[in-house]
Amino acid sequence: MDTSNVKKYIPFIVMPAFLVIVELGSLALSLPVQVAHLAAFQDPESVANPFIFMAILLGFTAFLLVLIKYGRKNLIAWVIGISIFLTFAYIFWALVDNVLGNDTVAVAVMLILSVLATLLLYKYPEWYVIDLLGLLLAAGVASIFGVSLGTVPVILLLVILAVYDAISVYKTKHMITLAEGVIDLKTPILFVIPKKRDYSFIREGIGKLADGGERAAFIIGMGDMIMPSMLVVSANVFCGGVKYFGLFNLPALGAIIGSVAGLAVLLHFVMSGRPQAGLPPLNGGTIIGFLVGWALIGFA
Repeated sequence: MDTSNVKKYIPFIVMPAFLVIVELGSLALSLPVQVAHLAAFQDPESVANPFIFMAILLGFTAFLLVLIKYGRKNLIAWVIGISIFLTFAYIFWALVDNVLGNDTVAVAVMLILSVLATLLLYKYPEWYVIDLLGLLLAAGVASIFGVSLGTVPVILLLVILAVYDAISVYKTKHMITLAEGVIDLKTPILFVIPKKRDYSFIREGIGKLADGGERAAFIIGMGDMIMPSMLVVSANVFCGGVKYFGLFNLPALGAIIGSVAGLAVLLHFVMSGRPQAGLPPLNGGTIIGFLVGWALIGFA
């Protein structure tokens, strides 16, 4: 069998698997997140929430671009590292808050786990470490925002993000600049899928291989996994209906299926070798799948 053909189909298997794991993980975390009162917005149904989200995102993006422009990449690493630590803190707090009766013990365990996870990512950023902890990070973020936003605000946010992603990749191209800066730093906010068995992200990054001018690994941004998962969680929390396997309702299941279909479309275009905006097909597929599942609630 031609190994080059096998390598070509690796992302079509691994990336959808990662997406489904993040979505199921975010569903599993949604109850602990709710019990721990980790909602990002007080009123989940407010249509102002997506615009607040976008304002914060645009401000953070502009800040990082300024740092890249002036060569302050070390500061970028610190900013992202602190953000990762705080995200782990929220996730681990949701997990230990109701398990440990003593608040002091719970805080101590949360801090220890958050510090260890962050240090592991930065001290040993091998691809499998990044991927495993990235799955937890993405699921946690999606769960927090999913329980914080009703389905209408989430859909509005996904539409805005899809338009913004398309403009920033194809028109202004500033998202490509940002992605290249983050990749150069080997910052652990993406998923890495190796193309060869002895691949090392620490040694090689994802740069060009000396022997053939081919990327050493496939990558996909963590945000491309988080955004569809937010609607999965929101649909499961706010739409009601029968919970199949005790985990998801029809709108959430429809969103999962739609997101995988959208990812398949994205991967088809990614194989051209050019940078692609991931959120238009991903968010579009997720929204369509949600609407189909929502429409089927009355027939279940």
